[in-house]
Parts: sequence; structure tokens; C-alpha cells
Amino acid sequence: MNQEQISNLQIEGRYEAARGSSLLTLSGIVVVAACLSVSLGLAGCEKEGGAEEAGRKMDLAAERMGDQLEATKESMDEKAARGGSYLEDAAITAKIKAAILREPALKVLQIDVTTTDGVVTLSGTVDSPLSRERVTEVARNHQGVKSVENNLVVK
Repeated sequence: MNQEQISNLQIEGRYEAARGSSLLTLSGIVVVAACLSVSLGLAGCEKEGGAEEAGRKMDLAAERMGDQLEATKESMDEKAARGGSYLEDAAITAKIKAAILREPALKVLQIDVTTTDGVVTLSGTVDSPLSRERVTEVARNHQGVKSVENNLVVK
């Protein structure tokens, strides 16, 4: 297994771990909601004639919890999507930097690579127009790259 494959596995592992922690948080909310509903029901049953009122309160609490749970789920889905995009962009950047490192003719310390929503931006300085074009070519040849903005300056 080469270094690039190891890096890809590490990045994928971090993404899965982030998604897993979101699911654990959602499960914790469900448990808290269930405990609250049971507590309200028990408290209402202690009063005479309170069983009907307790039932109504439990129904109302369950409905509110359902609404809150749905809103939380939607919010978590949005955050997971943003997090996934960030991790994908980070993986693209890491792969391009590794590819540049493998190119002996390119001076990697003078090239900055950033990726946002699949758009790769190259900045810094290179020693020739040929190097400038080669860096662009290296960046374009990676999966997930939508476009490349080459802001490299030849010095």
C-alpha cells in the first residue's frame, strides 16, 4: 500500500467518525425525550382526575419533541453535508500537494493549494511557464476537481 492510499484511508476514517458522532448525538436526544415524556406522565397520574390531563400533556410533549427532533435531524443533515464537503475538499488538496511533491521539477514550497467546493486555487511562484502549466495539469488530473484557478506567478 503506498502513501497516497494510506492518506485516503485516514481521511475516509475521519469522515466516518464525524458522521458517527452526529448519529450518537441524535440518539441521545431521543432518549432524553422519552425520559421526559415518562416523567410528565407519572407526575400527572398522581393527581385525582389528572390521568386525562397527563395524557394530553404527554401527547403535546411528544408532538413538540417530534417537531424538535425533526428540526434537529434536518440541521444535522445540513451540517454533515457541509462537513462532508469540507473533508472532500481537504482530501483533494492533500492529494494535489502529494502529487506536486512527486514532481521533482516543481518547487512545492512556493506553491499554495486550496480547494473550495471542488474548485482548486493555485497561488505562489514558479520558475517557468512550463512549471506553471505542469502544476495546472497535475491539479486537473484528480477526481473531484471541478475547475482549477491558476494564480501562479512566473519569477
